[in-house]
Amino acid sequence: MGKEQVTLPDEDLDWIQMRKDFGSFQPETTKEKMIRKIKENPAVPIGCLATAGALSYGLYNFRTGNRRMSQLMMRTRIAAQGFTVLALVVGVVMTYDTKQ
Repeated sequence: MGKEQVTLPDEDLDWIQMRKDFGSFQPETTKEKMIRKIKENPAVPIGCLATAGALSYGLYNFRTGNRRMSQLMMRTRIAAQGFTVLALVVGVVMTYDTKQ
């Protein structure tokens, strides 16, 4: 049995041409991807840190018996979570707009 050559349309081989044009392609590491994502939308990590801080301080106050501050921190946590979700949505919309 001889090997048969199969011809493919040029559109199917675009990725090969792209690889030749760009040279060797190095996939980004997890750390590089995280840094890139933080630079693209810095509000999300800020919201995550605010949420974690409010939760931690609220739990600390709950444990020490300061009910009023604990309740305030839990409400602050909800606001910080809302901010984080809003930042995620805005980031997705901005990314979608730039890709079009």
